Amino acid sequence: MSKVSNRTKIATALVGALALASSSFVVANSLADVQKADSKIHAEAAASQNKVNKYFDQAQDMLFEYGAVADERESLKSYNDYVAGLVADQEATMKLIQDDIDGVDQLRQGVVPLMFKMVDALEQFVALDLPFNLEVRQARVQRLRDTLNTAEVTLAEKYRLILDAYNIERGYGSTLNAQTGQVNIDGKDILVDYLNFGRVALYAQSQDQKSAWMYNKDTKGWDRLEDGYLRNLNKAIKQARGQGAPDMFALPIPAAEAAQ
Repeated sequence: MSKVSNRTKIATALVGALALASSSFVVANSLADVQKADSKIHAEAAASQNKVNKYFDQAQDMLFEYGAVADERESLKSYNDYVAGLVADQEATMKLIQDDIDGVDQLRQGVVPLMFKMVDALEQFVALDLPFNLEVRQARVQRLRDTLNTAEVTLAEKYRLILDAYNIERGYGSTLNAQTGQVNIDGKDILVDYLNFGRVALYAQSQDQKSAWMYNKDTKGWDRLEDGYLRNLNKAIKQARGQGAPDMFALPIPAAEAAQ
């Protein structure tokens, strides 16, 4: 019994040792598997995190691009609104210009008859005025008539020439002017120096300074001046030509017309 028991104990011990060895081997294998699984999990987690980081960066880039596009859109909208305002203003200006163009014909229809009336009035004025510088003034009126019938001259230029002629005539009323010419006295042409005192009076003095006359608007003729006025008239003619210093002189003037 004692030997059997010992054998049994030894066998049991061997079986226990084998079982312990087997159990240790199993535990070792399970730990390795767990470590491998854990490593795999960490690797997959790292890969997932990289994907998350990548998607986040892409999302950030897209958000930045969206913000830039939105800003550009607002800028373009503001610019388009500005351009639209300019276009609207230009269209309004073009409409005004077109309205002016459309009214040119009507303006022309009113201005052309007016210009002919102005030339007629100027011609009549020269004919009724004192006959000083008469040939030059009549020639100016005739040039205006010729210009009105010329297609090469613009309407604006024609009107300007008429206004210039009126300004020249207006200037005659405030100047002392002397010129040389001829006057017919009693059927005889005499070379004289004319002097017009604005439109107040017109005088003529023979160039030998021995005779002088004053124009009479009522009779359309010349009245002889007294010899006492010869010296003053000669002084006035020199002043008008810039040949003498400004000085006082006394000359007769026509009586003022009575008011109608």
